[in-house]
Amino acid sequence: MDTIFALSSGAPPAGIAVVRISGPRAFDAVQSLAGRIPPPRQAVLAALRDPGGELLDRALLLCFPGPASATGEDVAELHLHGGRAVVRAVERVLAAIPNLRAAEPGEFTRRALFNGRIDLSEAEGLGDLLAAETEAQRRTAVRVAEGAVRREVEGWMTRVLLLSARVEAQLDHSDEDDVGGDSIAGLAAEAAAIARDIETLVERPTVERLRDGIRVVLAGPPNAGKSTLLNGLAERDAAIVSPIAGTTRDRIEVPLVRDGVAFLFIDTAGLSERPGDAIEEVGVARAQDAIAAADIVVWLGDEAPPVPALWIHSRADETSRAELPAGKRLAVSAATGRGLAEFWDLLTALSRDMLPPTDEVALNERQNMLCARAAGALRDTAGEGDLLLVAEQLRSALRAFDAVTGRANVEAVLDTLFARFCIGK
Repeated sequence: MDTIFALSSGAPPAGIAVVRISGPRAFDAVQSLAGRIPPPRQAVLAALRDPGGELLDRALLLCFPGPASATGEDVAELHLHGGRAVVRAVERVLAAIPNLRAAEPGEFTRRALFNGRIDLSEAEGLGDLLAAETEAQRRTAVRVAEGAVRREVEGWMTRVLLLSARVEAQLDHSDEDDVGGDSIAGLAAEAAAIARDIETLVERPTVERLRDGIRVVLAGPPNAGKSTLLNGLAERDAAIVSPIAGTTRDRIEVPLVRDGVAFLFIDTAGLSERPGDAIEEVGVARAQDAIAAADIVVWLGDEAPPVPALWIHSRADETSRAELPAGKRLAVSAATGRGLAEFWDLLTALSRDMLPPTDEVALNERQNMLCARAAGALRDTAGEGDLLLVAEQLRSALRAFDAVTGRANVEAVLDTLFARFCIGK
């Protein structure tokens, strides 16, 4: 196997640049650069030189013998001065060493997975942590990266394995006195109890909600103040505003974060029963599609909304519209700022049940699908009248658990996952 290297800290210039090396020749590379290998897990200051003896840098060296390392292989770290030229010079010397090459995106983490240092769910959590932009995303990702999903799945697996062992014992040794005579109904009841525990987690919102944001669609008739409200929330001119009805022809998407929660606001074309031209007709169709896919619809029209929506009274600064009409939840004015803080509070309250709890385990969509499949297989044992079929349903559940943690063949999942990682991870 090749030995890989990459800059694993931020892009230079920086105070320190950490170059990580992993693989069977990691310590040989250190020997080549520094003329010695430091004791395991001890930071040592050394002069790094190229093959001609020219000084490259004075750096701290750290060596971590495998398998007790981040990747499960021999790992070395070079803590360099963080200038671009320094990093390029060291990388150039490393690339010239036989069987050393630059790492691909996510290759360090991939090797950690293959060498059993982490499982697939922890790798997914690390990927989410690298991409985290809000506090809720960070907290949830840290929990998963630290093994929260793995521990849940391993607990279910242990219970199913014990149940499966009892079924297999009956199938293979039913004529022996020391083998209990569990009934199929009793075994199915225990399987259903495990399924209920799994479904409690499956029914929670997935972590994608945190990453993608709550989809809030601003809808209403033409010239209802949707774009003005969007600009007021974004505190910038995100959408064109004019007194001419039908100014907004297409969807405008603006991601915003409030109190650690990600929102995706979508400004839409005004809903009109008689579009003025073909372009406006397309805009209305796209607005209707956005409304259908929304988590929260904010309706700004004078007439009652045609779909379940948060009905608000816009342009509350206008004298003729100063009082809140019946049926509307809130009066807001983007021009004066009236009601915007209360509007944010209302959105946050409405979105609370749409997001996974940051203090509990949350699954991503892939894990959720597999856990649901396992729960379904466990529940299906209740409809089986043959122990052989019960045993197969239990095996199906175990295969689904293996796919969650990466014990099963998940190459396609790995390729997609690690493509999101930076080079140094």
